[in-house]
Amino acid sequence: MLIIGVTGGIGSGKSAATNEFARLGIKVVDADIAARTIVGKDQPALHQIAQQFGDDILLPSGELDRAALRKVIFEFPEQRKWLESLTHPLIRNEIINDLQRAKSPYVILASPLLIESGQYHLVKRTLVIDVPVEVQIERTCHRDNNDPKQVQAIIEAQISRDERLKKADDVIENQYDLSHLHEEILKLHQAYLKMI
Repeated sequence: MLIIGVTGGIGSGKSAATNEFARLGIKVVDADIAARTIVGKDQPALHQIAQQFGDDILLPSGELDRAALRKVIFEFPEQRKWLESLTHPLIRNEIINDLQRAKSPYVILASPLLIESGQYHLVKRTLVIDVPVEVQIERTCHRDNNDPKQVQAIIEAQISRDERLKKADDVIENQYDLSHLHEEILKLHQAYLKMI
């Protein structure tokens, strides 16, 4: 199975890119969905997280309050390391199971932490969706109504743009319109089909 890793910094347009691959009939395994699955209500990992951070990171429904957890882990980097040591192996197992069930000609593994988490070892090629940092901040603040300082902290917690680009086999510059993105994906889709 040809597995293509798709990554990029926050606000780079990874979702728009993977949505287009899905529209072309390609199975997309999303690490963010795997991450949400393993910390779902009543999951063992959620229980451990609540023990570590307290019930303030839970919503009244018993589900994870992502905003509250995000605030804690970016204010206290050592807490982020603890969280990653718990969740990364669980996310990896969930991803592997999803990849093994894929039936399309090739499969996309979409992960904002593809490189940092070591998930790039699961893929044959890495596609980076790239935009300048200023565009990341502008898009993320607009999309999520986030404070620019919080977005900057998220960017700084991720691998640097230069390091991400060094690991890339393919790059799409995504500061243009959606039709440009779709054209670039179609070119790569055709190239990937030839690699099978």
